[in-house]
Amino acid sequence: MQAYRSPSRFHTGLVRHDAFAKLGWGHFSTVWLARDTRFDRHVALKIVRSAPIYTETALDEIKLLQHIISSGLPPNPPHPGRRHVVGLLDHFRHQCPNGNHVCMVFEVLGENLLGLVKRYQDKGVPMHLVKQISKQILLGVDYLHRQCGMIHTDFKLENILIYIDSIENVVRTELSVNDNNAATPPTKPRVHRRQSPVPVPESLSTPTDSQSLKPVDAAFPHSSKSSYLPDPERITVKVADLGNATWADSHFTENIQTRQYRCPEVIIGAKWGPSADIWSVACIIFELLTGDILFQPASGSKYTKNDDHLAQMIELVGEFPKSLVFSGKYRNDFFNSHGELQYITKLRSWPLDTLLYDKYLFTHAHADAIASFLGPMLRLHPDKRAKASELIHYTRLEGIMVEG
Repeated sequence: MQAYRSPSRFHTGLVRHDAFAKLGWGHFSTVWLARDTRFDRHVALKIVRSAPIYTETALDEIKLLQHIISSGLPPNPPHPGRRHVVGLLDHFRHQCPNGNHVCMVFEVLGENLLGLVKRYQDKGVPMHLVKQISKQILLGVDYLHRQCGMIHTDFKLENILIYIDSIENVVRTELSVNDNNAATPPTKPRVHRRQSPVPVPESLSTPTDSQSLKPVDAAFPHSSKSSYLPDPERITVKVADLGNATWADSHFTENIQTRQYRCPEVIIGAKWGPSADIWSVACIIFELLTGDILFQPASGSKYTKNDDHLAQMIELVGEFPKSLVFSGKYRNDFFNSHGELQYITKLRSWPLDTLLYDKYLFTHAHADAIASFLGPMLRLHPDKRAKASELIHYTRLEGIMVEG
C-alpha cells in the first residue's frame, strides 16, 4: 500500500475533510491525517472498510465513544479521568465507488507509549514520568469503569497516546517542511512494526490481530522526532483505541486482550469484568519501568503458549486460587483435578520485588514500593484485584500531576 495518494475529500453536511497523508492502516480501517475545513484544524480520520461486518463493528464503537462523551456531561458529575480518554469529534458516512464507509474523526495525538519506551532504549522510563503516566491512565480507567460502565479490554503501550499541546503547530510545521523540500513520494512506505511516527493516529488493533496498526513513517519523511520529545518533567497521556471496548454488563466477545497483557481469567475461560483492564495496566507500568514485557510466553514441545503464560503468572505471584481454577471452562486444558498445572510442573518462584531487585537492579526500597503498588493489580483472582479508584489514591501517587 502506498504511503501517498492524491488528496481525498469527505463531505458530511456543512463539514468537509481533506485527507492528504495516510498515518496507518489496520485490519478493518485506515487512518488519515486530514484538515477539517470548517474549523480549520487537523484531525485523524478513521475510515472503516465498507463490508457489513466492519460497518456493524464501527457503529458499535461509535455508540461507545458517544457514551464516553455524554457520561462526562451534566447532570453527571465531572471526572478528572475524562480528559485522559480520547474523544470522538465527529462521525459520518462517505459514499464512494468502493462502497459506503463509516468515518470517525478524532483529535490528532502524539506517539504512543511504545515509542516513549524506545526513546529510553528499552532501559525504562524515568520514575517521575512513570508516576504521572500511571496516575493518568488509572484516572482514565476509573472514568471508563465507574462513570461509563465500560471495559477497554485491550490496554497495551500502543493504545496509550501522548498529548501534544501544540499539535497544530507541529502538523503545520511538518507540512511546511515537506512542501519546501518537495520530497518525491517513496514507492514503498517505511513501516516499523514496533515504532510509531509523530503524530500517530488512533490505534487500530483488534483482539484477533494485535499488530494490525501499521504506521507509515513516510507521511512525514523529514520529521525530526527529537523535536517533539515530551517535556522531561511533564507528560500528559490519553487512553485510546476504544475499538475493542465493551459494556461492563454485556460483552461483545470473550476473545479479548493482546497476549502479553492478557489476564488469567480470560485464559482459563472464567468470568471477567473491569478488573481485566487493571491486570493489563499493571503490565504496562512494569514495561514502562523496566523496558521489558512482564509476561512473554512461548510454546514448547509438550506445552502450549497458554500453559507457559499461566506458569509465568504462578512464578511471579503464587498459586492459582482453586475457586478460580474450577470456575474456568477451559480448566481441564491446563490443570489437573487438584488444580495444579498439568504440563509444566517445574516452577521457579520469582516474586515481583525480588525480580525488580535481582534483574533490574532497583534498590530494595524502590523494588518494595513498586511491588506494593503493582501487587494488588496482579492478584490472580479478578474479584480480589484492586480497583482503579483505589489505586489513584496510592500514597506514592498522591500529589502527582494529573494534567501534565
